[in-house]
Amino acid sequence: MTLTTDGKSGTGGRRTSRRGLHRAWIVAGVAFVAIVGAAGFRATPGVLITPLEEAFGWTRGEISLAVSVNLMLYGLTAPFAAALMDRLGMRLVVTGALALVAAGSGLTVFMTASWQLVLCWGVLVGLGTGSMALAFVATVTDRWFVHHRGLVTGVLTAGGAAGQLVFLPVLAHLAGHQGWRVASLTVAGAALAVVPLVLLFLRDHPRDVGLTALGAGEEAPPPARAHGGAARRALAVLGRAARTKAFWLLAGGFAICGASTNGLVGTHFIPAAHDHGMAEPVAASLLALIGIFDIAGTVASGWLSDRVDSRILLGAYYGLRGASLIVLPSLFSATTEPSTLIFIVFYGLDWVATVPPTVALCRKIYGPDGAVVFGWVFASHQVGAAIAASAAGLTRDHLGNYDLAWYGAGVLCAFAAVMSLRIGRGRAAAPAGADLKDARG
Repeated sequence: MTLTTDGKSGTGGRRTSRRGLHRAWIVAGVAFVAIVGAAGFRATPGVLITPLEEAFGWTRGEISLAVSVNLMLYGLTAPFAAALMDRLGMRLVVTGALALVAAGSGLTVFMTASWQLVLCWGVLVGLGTGSMALAFVATVTDRWFVHHRGLVTGVLTAGGAAGQLVFLPVLAHLAGHQGWRVASLTVAGAALAVVPLVLLFLRDHPRDVGLTALGAGEEAPPPARAHGGAARRALAVLGRAARTKAFWLLAGGFAICGASTNGLVGTHFIPAAHDHGMAEPVAASLLALIGIFDIAGTVASGWLSDRVDSRILLGAYYGLRGASLIVLPSLFSATTEPSTLIFIVFYGLDWVATVPPTVALCRKIYGPDGAVVFGWVFASHQVGAAIAASAAGLTRDHLGNYDLAWYGAGVLCAFAAVMSLRIGRGRAAAPAGADLKDARG
């Protein structure tokens, strides 16, 4: 068999790979950059809470409302974005998402009232980053990888968490020395800078460049394109999944996951540490350090999800996270103590290690609908995060500290551990037109 210059075989077949590096790795690399950026863009309000308090006199409850809207839309957008990627393609959807992020961040420099913060950071940035959320990870890995799916899922997920946290020291420095407006404009410029990479290198399917997915047989059928509206498909998938016990266990556990990470620690760790006398850049650096250790933890989780029962992994992750959050209030101080660093390392390894096994369960239980189902499960993650962000802000306003929020999150994580171990005890919905089958997890 000979190969033509366009990458297709002389007999009309598709190649399984290029010589050397498979194109799937290039697509994954571009997706990694977009996901890192999206996470960093979404996390910026965490470092702006105190500067906005000082600049406008807004309460933490008012500012946390914008963060909650951002988190809510970040999640609720995901399943529709996943379905829209099936219809319009990943490249078009991600480009539009980056434009929304740039607009939302850039327009904040003109705001004078808290409702404008809700509109810009809450609505525009929430919609944009939600379109590049973890459902995008599931879409990329489903289309481009057969081998190494769990590992790549772990790497891309780690990129999201690391981007969210590693950006924070830079943005905290800009907000503290140049003003919060400079930090917002920096985010807008960074979002626009990613657009050329997406347009040049991101491709929707391996067949678009004459390939099959990495690890797929040469005769593997191409994935079918979605028909009908993206919103209709997303809602139809939700309707089928919602009739299964596994979906509610996955969604409930992931809602607690969001509450105990993005909603609580991601949003309020910096101001909570500042309440104990710690400088904001130092607290932001600690949060960034969580992101560094998260890379190792989530990549390892991806590797494990290819080999170990995902229900057991989730149960262990949630249980360990809950224990760490319960002890956190006793660790805060004005300086970085060894006990604080131990928490950072331990919690960092667990930050989003839950994602690879959750994606694996959605894929195994729901088949071709797995990416969209995960979009809805991720939506529950962000609903939990949004509730926790507002609740923690109100707790601080009324009680003067965050202690109750940390303890409550720890107890909820224990419930999430139990829920995860029960996944697969009932029955799961197969894709449309198929019979019900047991969910083996």
